[in-house]
Amino acid sequence: MKSCPITLEPVEGGSVFSRRGLRSLHPQLMDLSPLPLSGEEQLREARLRADKMSIQGVQPKLSAVLRPKEGRFEIVDCEGRFILKPNPTPFEEVPANEALTMSLAAASGIEVPDHGLLPAIDGSWVYFIRRFDRAGRGKRLHQEDFAQLSGAGRETKYNSSLEQVAKVVETHCTFPAMEKAKLARLLLFCFLTGNEDMHLKNFSLVVRNGVVGLAPGYDLLNTTLVLENATEESALPLRGKKRKLTRNDWVEYLCRERLVLPEAIVKGILSDLRDGMGKWTEMIGRSQLSELRQEKYLEILGERHQRLFGAQGAASPA
Repeated sequence: MKSCPITLEPVEGGSVFSRRGLRSLHPQLMDLSPLPLSGEEQLREARLRADKMSIQGVQPKLSAVLRPKEGRFEIVDCEGRFILKPNPTPFEEVPANEALTMSLAAASGIEVPDHGLLPAIDGSWVYFIRRFDRAGRGKRLHQEDFAQLSGAGRETKYNSSLEQVAKVVETHCTFPAMEKAKLARLLLFCFLTGNEDMHLKNFSLVVRNGVVGLAPGYDLLNTTLVLENATEESALPLRGKKRKLTRNDWVEYLCRERLVLPEAIVKGILSDLRDGMGKWTEMIGRSQLSELRQEKYLEILGERHQRLFGAQGAASPA
C-alpha cells in the first residue's frame, strides 16, 4: 500500500496524499497537483531566481506560495510561504531523505515546520517546507542563524564547535534552560540519524511573541547516507572531536557537564530517542526512499543507536 508523502500514513486507491496530510497545509486543500517542472527545469529555475530571493544556501531552492483553491504550488520571487527543494546533482534521493528525517524528528519531540514531498511532472520528488520565519498576513518573524550571531560568514560556518553553539543559546535565549534541553535533543537526534552537516547556519534563533528561542528544526537529513563515504560524524567538533563520538561525549559531557541539564531531563531525552527506534523503523519502511537506501538508513541508525545506548537499548537510559 502506498504512503502519503506528507504524513507517511497509508493511502488507498489512486490518491497520492491523505486527507490529513492535505489539511495540514490548508484546511481547504482537497488535492495537490504535481509541480509542472521536471527536475532539470527546477534546477534551472533555482539558478535563474537565486539573486531575487531571500532564501540562501548551497542547496538549490525555490520560493513558493500555496494556492489551496487551485490545489497547487506557485513559484514566486518574493513573499513565498514555502520553500521547494529539487534534488541536487549529482546526489540521489535527497528530497525523500530530508522529508523522512524531518518526520523522524517530529516523532522524536523536535518541533519542525509543515513539510513533505510533492511529485513533479517527470515523476521525481520535490521536498517542500513551510517557512517558520513567516506569520499571518505577510508578517516576518525576526530570525538569525548562529553564524550571524557568532560573527561568522558562509565561508567560516564550520569554524566553531558545539560548545560555542551552546554558548549562543545561553547568551541570547530568553529561557536558556528550556532551550538547552531542546538543543540536546536535536544534537543527539542528528547523531543518531547520520546528520554530519549541522554547521552554524543550520541552527537559528527566532523571536515569537517577544520570546527568543531555538527555531524549529530545518535542513535535517541523513548526510552520511547522501555522501556514502562520510568520514566525520559532526560538522562542528564536540570536545575537540568530529568523529568516533561516544555515549560519554554526548551524554556525560554534553548533556550533564556542558549543558548542565537536570537528570530527569537527560533521562527523558534518552528514553524518547531510545524507545523511538521501533517507530522510526516503521516510518523508514513507509518512506519514499528506495529499498536500498531504506536499508542503508537503517544500518546507519542501528550503528549509532548501538553506540549511544549499547546494552542499555532495552534497559534504563540512565
